[in-house]
Order: sequence, then structure tokens, then C-alpha cells
Amino acid sequence: MKLKVAKVRKDAKLPVRAYPTDAGMDLYFCPDTKTKEKMISSNGLPVEIRASVVLPTGLKIEVPPNHMLEIKNKSGVASKKQLVVGACVVDCGYTGEIFVNLHNIGWKTQYIQPGDKVAQAVLVPISCCEIEEVPKKSFNKTTKRGEGGFGSTGDR
Repeated sequence: MKLKVAKVRKDAKLPVRAYPTDAGMDLYFCPDTKTKEKMISSNGLPVEIRASVVLPTGLKIEVPPNHMLEIKNKSGVASKKQLVVGACVVDCGYTGEIFVNLHNIGWKTQYIQPGDKVAQAVLVPISCCEIEEVPKKSFNKTTKRGEGGFGSTGDR
């Protein structure tokens, strides 16, 4: 399968797998310098991330039918900079530029330069289904686990 990717800006970098067997393809920050986005200072300084920011990649990606593109954390960005991905599902019907929603969960302000890796994208097959509402009394599936939720399997 080939994933169709178009550059929205000439400086955009195509997604890259570090190794051929990697699930994720690295995504890079690519600001629109012509419009001087609010996140980029006019003197070319990096983006300052104190809480949350939405970063453009400069790419459009044609997600195939029955698939989604899931935007995931880069382990190095998450562990070293405490920057984690927020909203992360790109549906096959979306035709706009891909953006990465990053949240700073650490105490220190972090900085991202144009061209830096910010996240990874994983192409995931999905099963589409119809929703059927059933009366509560007919929903009597029983399992060993039952309705046990958070913490129900123990703390250890």
C-alpha cells in the first residue's frame, strides 16, 4: 500500500520511518512563515510551549478507506521534553493539513524549532460498524470480569 502525501509548503518534510519495520512515521513541525503564524516570532525564534499548542506539519495525507491515521507521541519528545499528543485521530474523510496537538505536561517551558520531529503517525485499519440500540434488559452479557472498571484488577 502506498500512502499519498502532498506538501502544503515547500519546506515541509515527508513522513519518515527511522527503520523499515517501525509502525510510526515521524512528523515534523513546518510553520507557515508567509502568514507569520502567532506561534512563530518574526525573528525566527522557536515556538515556546508552556501549556498547549497546535503545530502544522505542512502536509496533507490521503488516508485510505477503512483506515485512520493516529498521531502518537514520539518517545524522545515525550520523555525528554514532557510534550505529549492530544487530539490524535485523522479520519479518511479529512482532506486538510495535518496538525499536531502538543501538551506540555512538565514544569519547564519547552521549545520546538521548524523542522523538529514532533510526533509520529501510525496508519491503522478500522472496522466500520452500524450502531444498534437494544433495551437494557436484553443486554445481559455476563463475563468473569463483569462491570469492574478502574482499579478492579488490583493495585499491583
